[in-house]
Amino acid sequence: RQKAEITLKEVSMVKTACKILGFVLIAAGIVGFFKYDLAGFHLTTIHNIVHLVTGGAALYFGFTTTVAAARMFCLIMGAIYLILGVVGFIAPTLITAIIQAHDADVIMAPDNIVHLLFGAAFLIVGWLAVPQPSAPTESKA
Repeated sequence: RQKAEITLKEVSMVKTACKILGFVLIAAGIVGFFKYDLAGFHLTTIHNIVHLVTGGAALYFGFTTTVAAARMFCLIMGAIYLILGVVGFIAPTLITAIIQAHDADVIMAPDNIVHLLFGAAFLIVGWLAVPQPSAPTESKA
């Protein structure tokens, strides 16, 4: 019985993480339309739209799909956000061109750090939600 409870916690963790991260991304997307330089971030229209789309996708996987699908979503989005954060530090002009942050003195460190954190959060949840093999049951013959 205890093993079933652990599995249930792992299941709810991946779906709950999708819901929480989805709400955070949607909130960032909405706020970014009104406060484009919030806390040093560069929330351009394209950046906000990406947050709304990825947040909506996270909510979709958190509320409606199977655990396996939510886990796969976490792994894929985690890899994307992690790569985005790394590329932001290595080639910041590429990222500023993509999100259309045209200021000459744009410092993307806050954005890159948040992307790394989101990537890590999605990946950790995706990896921790790996289905555990159930113990073989003894048959009474």
